[in-house]
Amino acid sequence: MADRRKVAGVFEGDGFHWVGDGFHVTQLFPSPNDLTERLSPFLLMDYGAPHDYEPTTTPRGVGVHPHRGFETVTVAFEGALAHHDSSGGGGVIRAGDVQWMTAARGILHKEYHDAEWAETGGRMHMMQLWVNLPAANKMDDPKYQSLTADAMGVVDLAGDNGRVRIIAGEYQGVRGPAETFTQVDLWDATLNPGGSMELSFPATDNAALFVMDGTVEANGAIARQNSLVLFENQGEDIAVAAEAGARFLVLAGTPIDEPVVSYGPFVMNTRAEIVEAIDAFNAGEFGSLN
Repeated sequence: MADRRKVAGVFEGDGFHWVGDGFHVTQLFPSPNDLTERLSPFLLMDYGAPHDYEPTTTPRGVGVHPHRGFETVTVAFEGALAHHDSSGGGGVIRAGDVQWMTAARGILHKEYHDAEWAETGGRMHMMQLWVNLPAANKMDDPKYQSLTADAMGVVDLAGDNGRVRIIAGEYQGVRGPAETFTQVDLWDATLNPGGSMELSFPATDNAALFVMDGTVEANGAIARQNSLVLFENQGEDIAVAAEAGARFLVLAGTPIDEPVVSYGPFVMNTRAEIVEAIDAFNAGEFGSLN
């Protein structure tokens, strides 16, 4: 791998905090490190590390709230999460599942621990990403993709090095089920003890990986649990190894080279479009959700 990418840095989150009363997360970006532009088309990463919940019959989660101009992607590693939105999309995602919601011109949604799961309690382990939309698609109709664990592309690495689940994009000729508006690669990779793998992306694409378990060496940089490795836009190849085994998420994609103006749950291209989004939400144009 002569054309290796340099590592721009290894970053940690902002400390763990609560989103609603159901999600104990650390935010990796946006952040004071100003990573967002270098991670386009990804806008946000909230990581809910494994957290144990006592049994309850009281709903835990986040109530009804709006979005416009981007997509939310929720990846379930453990637990069960129920989703409902004003486009009619919804369902329960469990370990290995992903919900990919395109807010586009506007949507209301809510996310709670699944009621049946909550009655017995257990361990919740989730991640939510925000993925930007090009200006040409920000006012498309909303939609919802329920991506089940058995629909994911799977690559068993040669030599018993590990396994890669492809949610979006392609690895070693295997594609993931997510339909995306721009080139997005999102892979859930597990390396066995002593395992390694090689990745390659065009130098113009942004690329990063987030370590969920264990410690990895990526192009010479050491990254431990709950750390994000960001790569420079020079070179193409990335070599990842894990002496004691590890699990990490690979994020890569073609940058959307357009202005980003955000305000809370709205991400558009201009301030005027943000004002329009607020006015549309206040006028009830995002629909209704009980």
